[in-house]
Amino acid sequence: MATLKERLKEQIPAMKEDIKAMVKAHGDKVVSQVTLAQVYGGMRGVKGLICDTSDVPPEKGLIIRGHPVAELGSKLSEEAFYLLCTGELPDKAAIEDMKAEFQKRAKVPAYVWAVLEALPKDAHPMAMFNTAVLAMEKESIFRDKYTKGMRKEEYWDATLEDCLDLLAKLPEIAAGIYRMKFGKGKKIPSDPKLDWAANYAHMMGIDSPDFADLMRLYMVLHSDHEGGNVSAHTCHCVSSALSDPYYAISAGLNGLAGPLHGLANQECLGWILMVKDKFGGVPSDEQLRQFAWDTLNSGKVVPGYGHAVLRITDPRYAAFKAFGKKACPNDPIFQIVEKVYEIVPKVLTEHGKAKDPWPNVDAASGSLLYFFGVKEFEYYTVLFGVSRALGMCAQLVMSRAWGESIERPKSVTTKWMKDNIAK
Repeated sequence: MATLKERLKEQIPAMKEDIKAMVKAHGDKVVSQVTLAQVYGGMRGVKGLICDTSDVPPEKGLIIRGHPVAELGSKLSEEAFYLLCTGELPDKAAIEDMKAEFQKRAKVPAYVWAVLEALPKDAHPMAMFNTAVLAMEKESIFRDKYTKGMRKEEYWDATLEDCLDLLAKLPEIAAGIYRMKFGKGKKIPSDPKLDWAANYAHMMGIDSPDFADLMRLYMVLHSDHEGGNVSAHTCHCVSSALSDPYYAISAGLNGLAGPLHGLANQECLGWILMVKDKFGGVPSDEQLRQFAWDTLNSGKVVPGYGHAVLRITDPRYAAFKAFGKKACPNDPIFQIVEKVYEIVPKVLTEHGKAKDPWPNVDAASGSLLYFFGVKEFEYYTVLFGVSRALGMCAQLVMSRAWGESIERPKSVTTKWMKDNIAK
């Protein structure tokens, strides 16, 4: 099989012609209608973006390039990125080429560490992570080539170069931040024999085969989730102005840092730990049932249950739960996670207000990180960011490949809306 760049060179011309022909023939077709509630409700459900890397049907869950995510749990991050970009799983030679690409680009410039060391000691890990990404913008091949004069047909190539450079460095940056921020000791050198995700685990300082497997699983499961979530959409919007990938990924990470997007797994784990503390361990079914009702009756939600799109148990949750049953079946925190799955959906169904009573990915991931000693809640969003960069980068390459326009929706005033309703 061809390398990633070779395969994209083969695919892109036909993809561009297909889109061009479709727009020419059907450009006046209505794709979506927008209600007043959707306008004021964050545009939820409005079809207004193109994302070919993944889809999330409510009754199926995340599908990456035609592959249900449950089928990809044993894949490496290198395989996932190749799949996200091309729609094809790589063969052994292509996987080795992806590993070699990441390894040769992995060295983080010394000035990045100088920038991070100059930040206040109480800087948030996500601010540190995002600052490191933005600091490297001077390395952008896309910006350099665009400044010198570059044909539109070459945009995707320069974008891919930036994305490969950036992705290759993220594990070392994120692991270095973990050790720097939380007093774990000196940075640990990269091990070129390891794959991208396992090397990340190694550089964090957790040399457990099971934790390396967890990182492989985590990176694939969180890599992409359509184009409308805050991180992906923000990245896409900034990139549509032809900002280079360093600017665009940085913007996406800023969105990911928001509590309503990237904070969910630690909030879920916080609730589980609250249960453990209250009952001194794993509660009985009745104790947990009552605690769930007490949470709901106090006006709060049971974090990790319900999803904006899905109407089934998130397949990513199922994958993490299966991993936990093998890696830490006797851990009391994981046992509570399992028990919550048996009790809480019934409570939410009886409560009647939840459109989706089933768990999402965040209901299990935090408990597994905690088991392996990653107990610094502030850091969880950085892990999410490293993974989601795979999807954001793939989406950038795709949008540059077919020549997507700058994003510029039309806004109206509340007065216009009231006047329009009156008519």
